[in-house]
Amino acid sequence: MRRIHFNEVVTRDGFQMEPRFVPTDDKVALVDALSECGYAKIEVTSFTSPKAIPMLRDAEEVMGRIRRVAGVEYTVLVPNLRGAERAMESRADELNLVMSTSETHNRANLRMTREQSFNGLAEVIRAVEGRVAVNVSLSTCFGCPMEGEVPQAEVLRWASRFAELGVRGLTICDTTGMAHPAQVARMVDALQAAFAALQLTLHFHNTRGMGLANVLAALQGGITRFDGSLGGLGGCPYAPGASGNIASEDAIHMLDAMGYDTGMDIEGLLDVARHLPQVVGHEVPGQVAKAGRITDLHPAPQEQA
Repeated sequence: MRRIHFNEVVTRDGFQMEPRFVPTDDKVALVDALSECGYAKIEVTSFTSPKAIPMLRDAEEVMGRIRRVAGVEYTVLVPNLRGAERAMESRADELNLVMSTSETHNRANLRMTREQSFNGLAEVIRAVEGRVAVNVSLSTCFGCPMEGEVPQAEVLRWASRFAELGVRGLTICDTTGMAHPAQVARMVDALQAAFAALQLTLHFHNTRGMGLANVLAALQGGITRFDGSLGGLGGCPYAPGASGNIASEDAIHMLDAMGYDTGMDIEGLLDVARHLPQVVGHEVPGQVAKAGRITDLHPAPQEQA
């Protein structure tokens, strides 16, 4: 059975949409707890401008205070060369660079054309010169809420341009929850054929209830790396109605139940997930933390006299 690797994105992708600032102490404690659960990677924070994302204005402090566990990679999102410099000073294990395959979404999200984004990210890749691993996340690969379908060929074209620059990995993102399993299967076949030498990660949202079905479609096509967000937190500010990422604990519970090797401590992860509503101050979409595992049994009801 193949080993499945999970990347936790709650403290970056999940938190950036939260309206109330999550205290630095809580972020550090959450990353430290997640580090004990068996993740391959944790996307800790983002080195964007504090004005752009006030929630993550404490990026340096969080990275400086987390307890790093052997075998876990601590990755961060960087938007530009200055962000990359800050991330490297904070000893990030991986830089995650982001742009959209949809021109309209890229302009809305990043205020740049795709070509401008590519040129800026290419500058980052060349500047780090192999001193740190680089992953590129391509947004809206399965559809744009403003343009509609994003042709698969367009996704592969941008992926190829980054592969030629020597990145270690590519994350193919269903940013707005528009993917369906048949589409995912086609995409995965094409990705595996073109980029088998790279770390390929799939990033799904559960906006329309197809997140876990899409995970299975990708897995059946040979993908072994997935992003997830604890509790299903996250979303996209430029996609009306786009709710959060797949809940990490729900996806991992499903794969464990099916016999896949995730390397995860699911019970420990559920303990962390059950504490998340206290951290963010509201209920979260994840289901298994509320319902319990399918192996959790309950006593039969007492017979009434």
